[in-house]
Amino acid sequence: MSEPLLVRAARREPVEHTPVWFMRQAGRSLPEYREIRKQYGLFDVCRRPELCAEVTLQPVRRHNVDAAVMFADIMLPVIGMGIDVELVENVGPVLDQPIETRADVERLRVPEPEESVPFILEAVRLTRGELRDDQAVVGFCGGPFTVAGYLVEGKPTREFVKVKTMMYREPATWHALMDKLADAFARYVAGKVAAGADVIQVFDSWVGALSPADYDEFVAPYSSRILAAVDAPTIHFGTGTATLLSDMADAGGDVIGLDWRIALDRGWAQVGEGRGVQGNLDPAVLLGPWARVEEAARDVLARAGGRRGHIFNLGHGVLPDTDPGVLRRLAELVQESTVEARV
Repeated sequence: MSEPLLVRAARREPVEHTPVWFMRQAGRSLPEYREIRKQYGLFDVCRRPELCAEVTLQPVRRHNVDAAVMFADIMLPVIGMGIDVELVENVGPVLDQPIETRADVERLRVPEPEESVPFILEAVRLTRGELRDDQAVVGFCGGPFTVAGYLVEGKPTREFVKVKTMMYREPATWHALMDKLADAFARYVAGKVAAGADVIQVFDSWVGALSPADYDEFVAPYSSRILAAVDAPTIHFGTGTATLLSDMADAGGDVIGLDWRIALDRGWAQVGEGRGVQGNLDPAVLLGPWARVEEAARDVLARAGGRRGHIFNLGHGVLPDTDPGVLRRLAELVQESTVEARV
């Protein structure tokens, strides 16, 4: 049995073509997913393994991408920790009782995934069984800073005032929270790998709100623990992280995800040649004419230069209004144009 392209690329091994998949490819841009959501909420889909696997596989069939990313939400594992989360449409995760004190942290459980999310583990098994050998299952978890941000702020924010206040005024409380999240998420992703996930990605979407010094002090040790918890290739991703890339590489990850705010070759130089990179087309480009999509995609590939370790992806998730046909066409472009461009 050959290993999936994504696995080999993450290890910077030779591949037949640059592997391509899209963050948030499973979900809002697909009409077949929207039909399912007319009957089921997001967490309801996750709790039905067959349905979760089906939603995960829909974009693989549609776009013929090289990986299936498991359909889930980054807040799912914290429910098993004893936190009540509501996903509000067009807003995001909302908590009636945010984490404010050390006592709030102490009440959090660190469950085993077989206990708290057995349905996700079964969905991983089902998904792995439906894919070709060359296609990968990507399991993921939220980055500890991003999830802690929702837990402390109680809702999405871009300022992170409550978070930074806790960091600076109550550092012991912050570190205790991050310690529990790191333990819970490490078990969560290890459970996914045991169930059949080939690659793990840590989505620390909002960690770019931090300075490099604050990242190193308040986040890096916990991200490192999660990334080191699995015997599988890992991808470490964040947005707004142009000033953090070398620090993120030091924290861990076989591959560092780049958003669209930095040119891929410049980002790779900061990451260092010893690691691969993933990215980094602006998701909004896909809303434009095909000529612009093709030009931008070819620029990303040119900056990668056929080097081992490049995984083509967007700089963040697929936008809901994206035409699925454009994603299919983009996947074909990447796969076909990189067959001979190997070094």
